[in-house]
Order: sequence, then structure tokens, then C-alpha cells
Amino acid sequence: MAARSKARKRALDILYASELRSESPVDALERAEAEGNGPTNPYTSELVRGVWERRERIDELLARYAEGWTLARMPAVDRNVLRLGLYELVYGEDIPGPVAVSEATALVRQLSTDESPNFVNGVLGNILRHLDELD
Repeated sequence: MAARSKARKRALDILYASELRSESPVDALERAEAEGNGPTNPYTSELVRGVWERRERIDELLARYAEGWTLARMPAVDRNVLRLGLYELVYGEDIPGPVAVSEATALVRQLSTDESPNFVNGVLGNILRHLDELD
């Protein structure tokens, strides 16, 4: 597994666990770092902090483009993979859009339901097609 793929997986672990604990993922990240259990790849921290800092906009876009789905209705893994993928898609300066979609789809394929890869691919693909229209 490539370094960035591992960083995405670790970022997902932090986002998912912090959501289950109802805590800030940045607090969870900083605690892990203080305890010596933090991620070794700086990209993990960039992803966690980026998703958290832009969470309102990310969730707004997901709610708009996940046709027929609310965030609360999505499986937690899918919701957090979508947040990561959308962050990379919209804010990732060196990540091509199709790569962000592909990486998110691959991640959810490993960790969620059989339907999740098509769902994540569909939502992020929809956003990618409308990227120029985002305000």
C-alpha cells in the first residue's frame, strides 16, 4: 500500500473513532501524538485537520450531492470516507480529482458494505462533474 493510501486509512481511523466518541478528531490526533501513537505520515494530520476545519462546508456539499441520502442515514465509515474524498477533491492542491474519487472508493471497498463503493464513487463523481459550479 502506498504511503498516501496508508495516510488516508489512518486519517479515516481517527475520524471514525472520534465520531463514535463524540470528540474532535483534532483532539484525538493530538492526544495520539502526545502519547507517541500518532501517525508517522504528515499527510494523515493534514487530512484530519483539513476535514475538521472545513467540516461544515464538506457536510453541506455531501448533503447536496448525495441524492436521496442524509448524512445521518449513511454508514459512519462511508460518511467519513466521503468527507476525506471530498476534502481531497475540493481542497487537495496536488491530488487530481479522479484520483481522489478512486482512492476513496478503494478505501471504502476494504472497510464497508458491498454497496458502499458504488455509493461513494457516485457521490464523489457527481461532485467532480460539478466542481466548477461550486461556490
